[in-house]
Amino acid sequence: MALNQILQYIFSGITVGSIYAFVAIGYNIIYNSTGIINFAQGEFVMLGGMIAYTFSNFMPLLPAIIAAILITAAIGGLIENVFIRRMRKTSVLGMIVITIGLSILIREFALSIWDEQIRALRFFTGNEISSVNILGARISPQVLWVLGVTLVLTAGLYFFLKFTLTGQAMRACSENPTAAKLCGIRTDRMVSLSFMVSAGIGALGGCVVSPLTQTHYAMGSDLAIKGFTVAILGGLGNPMSAVAAGILLGLIEAFSISILPMAYKDVISIIILLIVLVARPSGLFGSRSASALKDY
Repeated sequence: MALNQILQYIFSGITVGSIYAFVAIGYNIIYNSTGIINFAQGEFVMLGGMIAYTFSNFMPLLPAIIAAILITAAIGGLIENVFIRRMRKTSVLGMIVITIGLSILIREFALSIWDEQIRALRFFTGNEISSVNILGARISPQVLWVLGVTLVLTAGLYFFLKFTLTGQAMRACSENPTAAKLCGIRTDRMVSLSFMVSAGIGALGGCVVSPLTQTHYAMGSDLAIKGFTVAILGGLGNPMSAVAAGILLGLIEAFSISILPMAYKDVISIIILLIVLVARPSGLFGSRSASALKDY
């Protein structure tokens, strides 16, 4: 395999893996504060892309993206206040079923607004035929935007959780909610904030990848499965490991295309998920007693 072809697969894998990472980070943030898996996370990605597309028709791209992130974050907070908080005494399995139901409701709501048409934001720089030559591999400038936003998001999330009072409060709630309450931390607010941050991150991912992958009302389901695979692969409860696990899965899928038909790409993800669940349930980067955010 030629060097330029290897680089092509690498850039493709990193791009796809970054998309998975956006979803997996959202899974981890909510899991840290509630102990549940939010299978509606993929719908936040879809909503971000769709809302940004709608606003971009009558305002510049950047304000449209910001508006999409804020609106999606507000939807995430609304879901937590209306559904999750009121059903807190439900079992974990029950809460997971609730998030699956919410995913279906959001998807049908999106269908009624945007119908079945595929939409896409315009490229941030250049257009669909623009490309950058890196050691013989040609990639879209939008790929560089995806990689850049992923790096900035990872660094920003680490700084937020490690050095800000709000981030430290979220970590405290995930470590020991009772002790956090005794210290005067409003755990309800932290849970609501986690849903808003998770939804906003998903929306940001949906906006950045929309020019490359396009946006469809039903895209959330596939992303939810891939994001869950990445979250398990990296170690559930560790947002930073989700980035590494997402890129790893993206690379595996990209190089598998050179050996197997593309139709088997999703099968590979499921096989990886099953192997990790059996061989190392805590994930590749997780400890066996992994907590929410205590690794920070």
